[in-house]
Formats: sequence, structure tokens, C-alpha cells
Amino acid sequence: MEYTLSGLLPKELLIDLPEIDVQHEEIFRRIETLKSSSFGSRPASLGEFHSLLDYLEWHFASEERVARQLGVDFADHARVHDENLRTLRKALAAVQDGSQDVHSFLRYTEYWFERHISDEDKPFAAKLRERIA
Repeated sequence: MEYTLSGLLPKELLIDLPEIDVQHEEIFRRIETLKSSSFGSRPASLGEFHSLLDYLEWHFASEERVARQLGVDFADHARVHDENLRTLRKALAAVQDGSQDVHSFLRYTEYWFERHISDEDKPFAAKLRERIA
């Protein structure tokens, strides 16, 4: 299968697994779209925010599938994903109830995702590439 990147994902965040890099880029695209719509003239749709978190959940399942196919232990990484989703859903609930603003949520989400790729996904991808080689 061919995967094409548009260039939105910074080179420093590429993990050299095309399927996953394309998904990471899509997550950044969604965050950028939410930032644009939230700072523009139209109000941000909370449905779009929930869609972002649903896509993240699907993306995490994709990583797990790839790990399982290659026989790489995923238990620790899965725990990180579960905790991340809980934290992001809690933060979004705070936006919904008005105790946190949408801009703070987006700044946090973008920072968290960049850190997650650098600190968690890059080492995970190295293990996967060892199995592919």
C-alpha cells in the first residue's frame, strides 16, 4: 500500500513507518483545522473535537495491530495510550462544562502529541523496524 505525506508533519517527528506517519500527519491536520475554526469567526464544534479523540483511539489501535503482526510487545505502549486518552477525554469534558477554554485544550493536545511521538513512538518504531529488517 502506498502512503503519501503532504508535508504538514515536521521531519523531526517522522518515525519512518509510512502507515503510522500518515496517521500522525492526519492528527496534526485535524488539530490545525480545529485551531483555525476555533480562532476564526465560526464557533468550534465539539463534535469535531470528539472526532479527533476518536481518530486518536483508532490510530492507537492501528499501532497495536502493527505491533501484534510483527510480534512486538505492546503492553507498556498500550498503557500509555490508555492514559493519554483518559487525560484528553477529561480535558475535553472540562471544555464542554466550561471550566477550560478550547484554546488551552488545543495547545495541550498539540504539545502532548509532539512529545508522545518523540518520547514514545520513535522508540516503539525502532523496535518494529528491527522486526521488519
